[in-house]
Amino acid sequence: MKVLKFGGTSVGSVQNMRNVKSIIDDGNKKIVVLSAMSGTTNALVAIASNIANGMPNEAIEKINKLHEAYFNTIDNLLLDEALNSEAKNYVTEIFNFLVECTYAEYSINLENQIVAQGELLSTFIFNCFLKQEGVSSTILPALSFMRIDKNKEPDLFYIKQDLKSVMDAAEDVDIYITQGFICLDEEGNIANLQRGGSDYTATIIGAVIKAEEVEIWTDIDGMHNNDPRYVDNTHPISNLSFDEAAELAYFGAKILHPQTVTPVREDNIPVRLKNTLNPEAFGTLINNDHTENGIKAIAAKDNITAIKIKSGRMLLAHGFLRKVFEIFEVYETSIDMITTSEVAVSLTIDDDSNLDKILSELEKFSTVEVDKNQTIVCLVGHSIVNHQETYKLFQILQDVKIRMISYGGSNNNISLLVNAKDKITTLGKLNDYLFELVTL
Repeated sequence: MKVLKFGGTSVGSVQNMRNVKSIIDDGNKKIVVLSAMSGTTNALVAIASNIANGMPNEAIEKINKLHEAYFNTIDNLLLDEALNSEAKNYVTEIFNFLVECTYAEYSINLENQIVAQGELLSTFIFNCFLKQEGVSSTILPALSFMRIDKNKEPDLFYIKQDLKSVMDAAEDVDIYITQGFICLDEEGNIANLQRGGSDYTATIIGAVIKAEEVEIWTDIDGMHNNDPRYVDNTHPISNLSFDEAAELAYFGAKILHPQTVTPVREDNIPVRLKNTLNPEAFGTLINNDHTENGIKAIAAKDNITAIKIKSGRMLLAHGFLRKVFEIFEVYETSIDMITTSEVAVSLTIDDDSNLDKILSELEKFSTVEVDKNQTIVCLVGHSIVNHQETYKLFQILQDVKIRMISYGGSNNNISLLVNAKDKITTLGKLNDYLFELVTL
């Protein structure tokens, strides 16, 4: 059995939903994971923000506007009167719940409940559409089996047990539809897998059912060798290893959630990236195979903060680095890059929510310099640090000031830290020159 995930754009319009139906309706059993319709999650986050800031009238205005948009979608998608009425009744229940939320005291649990409604809406409406089209389908409620533990990691034992129970109790159909992104936490509260988490949902399910393949359907022909939003003449990469895909996802390739490949790599369950709007395109196949050496792709991670920690007295002392790392651990802040010299340690973080507290601790025993608005440009490919052409990448960056370089920590990744204003220039120079030099 395959697992197919469709993102917000893929279910973001009536025509796109019809495209999805044509892709999945092939007579084979499968699990289909859906995101919220495009724009819905952002709208729900804005509603939660209004509630948090004591602005219930503004929240209700947004709720009513979104409610109307969903009714318009239903009228264009569901021509069957009974299914149209069924979908509108369900949607109205959800929007009545959202209105009730505007009178409640804000909490992160309330926000998680609000944001979860997007996937509940998309799956219910799409299932009604499949029924109208005569497709054998049913919903597997993600909140009945998808759960994370106290470390916010998927509780695979729980998920495997409960997913089996839910599937055994469900109708015998061709298409099992479930929600991406949403889950329960260890206490049974509604939580989520963070932005892009529907990809993660799909590979978690793929891992626990030992799927034949996991397909991630979006609006682009697979993983590109550079960011097409900023660089012209990029092209999709036909094959990536799990290691390469994980590096690209972590360092900014928006097509994948950073944790997507983690659940399936041990069992070598292939992940294929496909385009809903161009289903005949090959896309990108991700598995354990290494098809060639050298630089394959470039990604960029924004909103990076660089921190230089200087302490002539303690840097060479035993335990200094441990003390630095413990501060970041206490404040649950991950480090992306790190370099050391005789008198300083430089590192980067992508979450500065606890930056003031971290700096306060570091300044007790060191001098600290902070540079915000930085970008990590990451070059990825199998064994690139050993490739004969890799050294040439440094020749093309003469006009770009590089703040840090991470080289050798991984055979598959070289990372450059640049000022955010130099990001597009850097990506363009690398794209225009590097791929002509490196034989792939």
